[in-house]
Amino acid sequence: MQIIEVTGYAVRSAVITMRRKGSPLEFVIFPMLHVASPTFYSQVRRRLRECDLIVMEGIRGGSVGVSALTLAYRFAPLRRRNGLQEQRAELLLSEGAEVINPDVTAEEASADLRTLPRGMYWLLMVSAPVMGLMFALRGPRAFLDEDLVVEDLPSTLRAELIADDPVMHAITDRRDQRLLDALGEIHTERGDQPIRVAIVYGAGHVPAIVSGLRDRYGYRPYEAEWVTVLIPA
Repeated sequence: MQIIEVTGYAVRSAVITMRRKGSPLEFVIFPMLHVASPTFYSQVRRRLRECDLIVMEGIRGGSVGVSALTLAYRFAPLRRRNGLQEQRAELLLSEGAEVINPDVTAEEASADLRTLPRGMYWLLMVSAPVMGLMFALRGPRAFLDEDLVVEDLPSTLRAELIADDPVMHAITDRRDQRLLDALGEIHTERGDQPIRVAIVYGAGHVPAIVSGLRDRYGYRPYEAEWVTVLIPA
């Protein structure tokens, strides 16, 4: 199943609805990119208004390690000619929205990064800002990279290597576990209610979300709708 699609002219995100037989509750997964066109965020905002509860990503607090990593995508929106925005909660949430954040703290995220071999950790800290500058200079066409494709199961050897990258595991494993535990609580407490629960997380987390909801709680993908992330000029 495709989650992020990259073609020669556009990048699209698949909004995935998952249902469980015998339960009226629906989970609606929004695979996010932290930098995108303003139109993408407005489309997500409109769809979130139709949801009763929003489970949203967001590392709480700050740390040097986390701040260094976020430079990889914070530079691009600063260059106005790129026409891009950085994802922010106020771009997505309407007033009065019910939101929960089961994400980790900055201290926990930094501790996970420091489990990496020392050389790999410092290479990551140095390379992230450099990648951000290159991204800003290339602009939206930097998105037209096959490495940005996300699927529930890797379809190429390179995709498998990226999925098994120790850095990816350090960034996502604890956060995915925390998220799935929170979704399990929602399923247990509100599974008999006809509500739509939005999951607004980075696209890299979505394979774990899909497999976790399926294997742990019996939810299956029911439908998907493509939303355009951007169309480079």
